[in-house]
Amino acid sequence: MGIARSLCGLAMCVALAPQVAHAAPVTIHLAGDSTMAEKLPEKRPETGWGEFLAAQFKPGTVTVDNRAKNGRSTRTFIEESRWQALLDATKPDDVVLIQFGHNDESVEKPDRYTPPADYARNLERFVHDVRARGATPVLLTPVARRRFDDAGRLLDSHGEYPAIVRALAARERVALVDLQRRSEAVLQESGADASMRLFLWLAPGANANYPNGVQDNTHFSPGGAQRIAEEFASALRGTDLPLKQSLKP
Repeated sequence: MGIARSLCGLAMCVALAPQVAHAAPVTIHLAGDSTMAEKLPEKRPETGWGEFLAAQFKPGTVTVDNRAKNGRSTRTFIEESRWQALLDATKPDDVVLIQFGHNDESVEKPDRYTPPADYARNLERFVHDVRARGATPVLLTPVARRRFDDAGRLLDSHGEYPAIVRALAARERVALVDLQRRSEAVLQESGADASMRLFLWLAPGANANYPNGVQDNTHFSPGGAQRIAEEFASALRGTDLPLKQSLKP
């Protein structure tokens, strides 16, 4: 009888004990261009840095929803309803990373070009839309292209567009990850020759997707994409975003 009573008491204690709550993974939505996007098989080994984002976090703490797409600017991302689709999937407490600029600045490509004033307005709209959903926007400057002068100095390739992102982040008090400056530092440290391995440089015959070879100074190799994802994680640690608590040590 005493044993039965003890077992019953133990069962009640277990039943009444507070259940340990496991936090649901934070969804990170990615809005951006080819430097961030997941690639089609026929584009490999071209790789977007967003493909290595989840690996920067502790297992089970984040879910990455990568909606970045090759060739898109802020204008075409809106026109093709990609932005609305992202918003429709966004819940309170989600995080939205916003990185555009490569295609917005392409004045020679009218199908995607976005003048600076429109670029600023589109980014501001993105920020306000995300906040209206109860989610957190994060602005990112565009990553650097691999362009060196004859003296081995890295050349700027984005003009006034990164400054627009920085100014908006300051004005709207939005978290900023300055990937332009971080990627520039990586390229300058690597140098003109060694930095080729970070990008899609292949000799003729080295890959079936590029039988004639390729020398691409915009899109990343897998190693380059991983390095940029690591730079993002390093920058995130310097923000006050709660998301940084989920990063791997």
